Amino acid sequence: MNILVTGGAGFIGSHTVERLLRDGAGRVFILDSFNDYYDPAIKRVNASGFADRVTVHEGDITDRTWVDRVFDEGRFDAVIHLAARAGVRPSILDPELYIDTNIKGTFHLLEACKRTGCHRFVFASSSSVYGVNKKVPFAEEDPILQTISPYAMTKMAGEQMCSNYAHLDAIRCVCLRFFTVYGPRQRPDLAISKFTRLIHEDQPIDRYGKGDTARDYTFISDIVDGIIGALDYTARGDVPACDIFNLGGSQTVKLNDLIAAIEKAIGKKAAINEMPEQPGDVPLTSADVSKAARLLNFKPTTHIDTGIPSFVEWWLDMRRRGLR
Repeated sequence: MNILVTGGAGFIGSHTVERLLRDGAGRVFILDSFNDYYDPAIKRVNASGFADRVTVHEGDITDRTWVDRVFDEGRFDAVIHLAARAGVRPSILDPELYIDTNIKGTFHLLEACKRTGCHRFVFASSSSVYGVNKKVPFAEEDPILQTISPYAMTKMAGEQMCSNYAHLDAIRCVCLRFFTVYGPRQRPDLAISKFTRLIHEDQPIDRYGKGDTARDYTFISDIVDGIIGALDYTARGDVPACDIFNLGGSQTVKLNDLIAAIEKAIGKKAAINEMPEQPGDVPLTSADVSKAARLLNFKPTTHIDTGIPSFVEWWLDMRRRGLR
């Protein structure tokens, strides 16, 4: 089987590629732009451990001609679509970039699947689509009435595109709503990475609000378990043409408790800059993963007390190598 992983050199993508190779899932291909949203050298290090065992296509999914050429060469049996412009706050500053990459780029991939006969598509969505959801925990059948950032809007649009292509063109699609993924190789712009760096350097960290916002943090290996489960799910003949699953750690943690866990792992106390709450941020995320447990055999096992030290150990190693 030929499997394309878009964003395969990134945080989640590189872990997914490693799992596919380890499991002997077939021939693996990577599509990645290696853009400068953060240092491309980090992504090249991510991919260095498997670059000789995969085919790497370097380019942008906004370029439809290039995407079509990649699909013509690869003749893929399945696509795991992880490439995206990420981040709530940057999307507010440049929504057009997010629309071009996350919506038009996903459209180009689905069109290429349709044209070349690729009938299995796994799409990385986000818990941000729930917006300010008053019902806790968040479940897949909850009505999505109002997204509150351009990033969330583009992910909801991607889910709707998957639904269209599933029902009109027989592409079996699974949309995965990730809940705050963390672990080794996490992007340097995300909170855990930033806090770790600043605390380690004895610099103050910005805490938005009173520290009582809460997130369902999900360790990277648990997320990859869910992605592989979704890939297998698309191969079954007794499932809906398009389906949606939450992938969360089922362990909602307050921001103050997250900071305390990082402090403990580093062995230093944080200096706090009190900041106002940010537009686009949701106060709480909490995943109901019962559907994923039932149908994808998804069983998150890594608690924040174990996951944060694992991340910090990796971060310190990267710092010694001059990459953080």
